[in-house]
Amino acid sequence: MTETVNIVCPHCDATNRLPAARDARTAKCGRCAKPLFEGQPVSLSAARFRKHLAHSQIPLVADFWAAWCGPCRAVAPVFAKAAADLEPRARFVKIDVDAEPALAQAYGVRGIPALFLFKDGKVAANQAGLPDPGFFRRWLDEHAPV
Repeated sequence: MTETVNIVCPHCDATNRLPAARDARTAKCGRCAKPLFEGQPVSLSAARFRKHLAHSQIPLVADFWAAWCGPCRAVAPVFAKAAADLEPRARFVKIDVDAEPALAQAYGVRGIPALFLFKDGKVAANQAGLPDPGFFRRWLDEHAPV
């Protein structure tokens, strides 16, 4: 029997089952036919975030941010580069704390930018701010090894 991995589409939120041996970078959604990975962060609402968290079997790296936050804007290009470099090992998502205050509160976000790594639907690690550009790879190596 072929081992599969569930991946939630960043476009239509359909859950796709991919053979674990397949290169997910070339995979397309079975519902909307768009790429499952585009090498960029995905902005999610609370409902969409919960769907990805519950149904995707890859880690989620979440950036809780706000448009008015200077440090958040400074982290954004590093976060985008990490998404380009590290997908499909993880899904990189952005949560606007102004649009989704209840979600930020549910995870105890007190300052932004706040970075969270979710594995198997649970918080595996969190970090206030960004220490350096190589942080995301080390974080995944430590908390969500391949």
